[in-house]
Amino acid sequence: MKFSEHANSIELQGIWAVSDGEGEHEFSMLLPGDVVSGLHEAGLIEDPYWGRNEYDVRWICQKDWILSREITLDRTELVLVLSEIDTVATISLNGHVLLTTQNAHRTYRTDVSQVATVGANKLEIRLHSITSEADERQKAQPFFIPYHRENSPIPNGNMLRKPQCDFGWDWNIALAPVGVYGTMRFEPKSDIRIARLAIEQNHGEGGVQVTVKAHLDGLSASDETVNFSLSGQSISLDVPANVPDPMLCATFDIVHPELWWPAGQGDQPLYDLVVSLGAQTEHRCIGLRTIELVSEPDSAGRSFYFKVNGRAIFCKGANWIPADALFGKIDRQRVEEQLKSARDANMNMIRIWGGGRYEPNWLHDLCDRLGLLVWQDFMFACNLYPSTPEFTEEVEREVKDVVARLHHHASTTLWVGDNELVGALNWFQESRQDRDRYLVNYDRLNRAIEQALKQTDPNAIWWPSSPTPGPMNFGDAWHADGSGDMHFWSVWHEGKDFEHYRDVSPRFCSEFGFQSYPSMNVIRTFADPEDFNISAPVFESHQKNAGGNARIAETMFRYFRFPNDFESFVYLSQIQQGLAIKTAVSHWRSLKPLCMGVLIWQLNDTWPVCSWSSLDYGGGWKMLHHMAEKFYAPVHVSVRPDGEDLIFTAVSDLASEIGLVLEVFALRMDGHSRLIANEMIDLSSDAAKEVVRTSLVAEDEIVVYRWKGSHDDTWVSDHFAPNPYKTYALQPANILTDIVEVEGGLRIRLSCEKPALFVALESNIAGRFSDNAFILLPEEPREIHFKPLEPVSNVIISVRDLHSATCA
Repeated sequence: MKFSEHANSIELQGIWAVSDGEGEHEFSMLLPGDVVSGLHEAGLIEDPYWGRNEYDVRWICQKDWILSREITLDRTELVLVLSEIDTVATISLNGHVLLTTQNAHRTYRTDVSQVATVGANKLEIRLHSITSEADERQKAQPFFIPYHRENSPIPNGNMLRKPQCDFGWDWNIALAPVGVYGTMRFEPKSDIRIARLAIEQNHGEGGVQVTVKAHLDGLSASDETVNFSLSGQSISLDVPANVPDPMLCATFDIVHPELWWPAGQGDQPLYDLVVSLGAQTEHRCIGLRTIELVSEPDSAGRSFYFKVNGRAIFCKGANWIPADALFGKIDRQRVEEQLKSARDANMNMIRIWGGGRYEPNWLHDLCDRLGLLVWQDFMFACNLYPSTPEFTEEVEREVKDVVARLHHHASTTLWVGDNELVGALNWFQESRQDRDRYLVNYDRLNRAIEQALKQTDPNAIWWPSSPTPGPMNFGDAWHADGSGDMHFWSVWHEGKDFEHYRDVSPRFCSEFGFQSYPSMNVIRTFADPEDFNISAPVFESHQKNAGGNARIAETMFRYFRFPNDFESFVYLSQIQQGLAIKTAVSHWRSLKPLCMGVLIWQLNDTWPVCSWSSLDYGGGWKMLHHMAEKFYAPVHVSVRPDGEDLIFTAVSDLASEIGLVLEVFALRMDGHSRLIANEMIDLSSDAAKEVVRTSLVAEDEIVVYRWKGSHDDTWVSDHFAPNPYKTYALQPANILTDIVEVEGGLRIRLSCEKPALFVALESNIAGRFSDNAFILLPEEPREIHFKPLEPVSNVIISVRDLHSATCA
């Protein structure tokens, strides 16, 4: 569905001429798009993602770039509309400057009627050097504003309203691209237009009342009408004549409404809202629901959870970063598949992280349809920022633009002031030495964001920063776990054992993660076989977190026997990533309702890189994502050691009570097993429940357990190793595979002679396996399905397990 349309618009997307400010490079490229992608597609630079090419193309952000196009017009009473101009630009028509821009997150409108001509016109967008602009703005500050030097090899990105990760991050390439990414069109100039819609819902016993306020821009001297339609109802309201910028309000009463629910809690019905004025038509999809944040003092500190339609929801999800480091490489279908993958892994929330970009309307439409709640950060992350009047005024315009565009979505859940700026106050020498100055500086900007949000949407749910223990609390939400939302990074950044996840009890953990390498299919897109070594320069350049490669290897020494070869190393890095996150999520879910949310860092990648993502660059499922499908399942059983005992805890996120059966076995590596528990319980949705407490098994045994609930008569299996996997005498599993081509892909039947841990199927072509990273037992063969994204004529399926990767 189109968000906004005008019957007589002139679209400007298409091929534009591009040159640098010095005349050294001239080529054509498609807009919307970015100059780096355009240079690559024109054959003027090598693929920036291959090898170490990144360092050879950073010069691009140091230049001015001029985008121009000849346009034939049959009329001149027009308005130019541009959005997501990245970043500092001068826009001219026929040599006359129309406007200057400095914010990649905004939409700009400018009247061109005085300089446009009937016939040929030349439109020019001059994108000014990113590095020069950033440096000059830093010099103009009344005092130095620190930025995260480790994250950002291109300095002073915090001076510009541009995606902050463009300057580099500990998972992103540093290219600081420029371009135009959003709306590009001429609209007819009119005396009055719909500037924005403000939509409110009031839920009561008799139904839902939806109020639509059409804020108009301009003044109408003649009779005009705004037409509203929703849920089969139509309302027409006259525009008052000679009243500047009027507001018209239409109210709809919806009896017996179909409520919108997050994924796993119910359906996602949407109602079409259409508002029109003359040739302008605005479309919105409305989901009827209530959302509230419950954050109140309690015995543990301060709660943090969401209620949807009055029901407390345990949020399960991941952090979303930009779909690609280069806008020109963003593929809408690929983004849709990644969001579907989140839902398919039983996620119900994504957090749009504050160092990237505000996503387009269609992505939020997808979240509405998929039932993915959206935690929306404002775009500030890990740096300090100016609070001069000029900067805060620009931010206020940005906030109002974005909130007006996104507030109506059913999925829009929470607006958060920034990512980790409270912590950043302690990261820089300048702010540590003069904390009062920088704290006041931070608070000034943070309050401006909040006020602009509330002016645009008075009903918006606001949280000042992530993480934070609560409003006006500037405490340590990285280690203190009793209040608000938490970012827990001690396992990765501090090198602590996976078991340390069980030492904290977050109310809502909105960031935590552990790295792995991308899958081999992705690795082959940026490295030659001679570079298949984690210490090779190519791999070090595709690892942006300082010490990350060493930390992955050191963790392997701690838990596993070292892998046999490079491909086994990649496999094992993904297994240990999944094991780390499973340890955290399984335990924190078992604390329900004390803990009511976990968001993995991170869902996706911006380019092929070693990172914390559960999806490879391009959208393939890593082992973590397969494991997340299981540990995020609506009904889950976890196990944790407690002194000399093992405690099995069941948790359900279903709306009603179910019965649950749990069987627990002790298993030796030769395949011999013994039953140690068999229990049946009633399990409600509002809390976790201990099912079994049993003594630790023998040193040469692991625990294998399975459960099924009355809601679904399917056994779910899992295992737990009380000791590091390297201590077990794994035996060759001798896995046999029977692969048959069936409609839609392949059917793969697996059997084994000895227990096989973390069985992983891999393919040389893109596609999805129905399961992965599972335990395979001698008397329990498995059937896996593979759905390819291309013909299977040349497909090669390989199978790996822990023994074959580390002991063969």
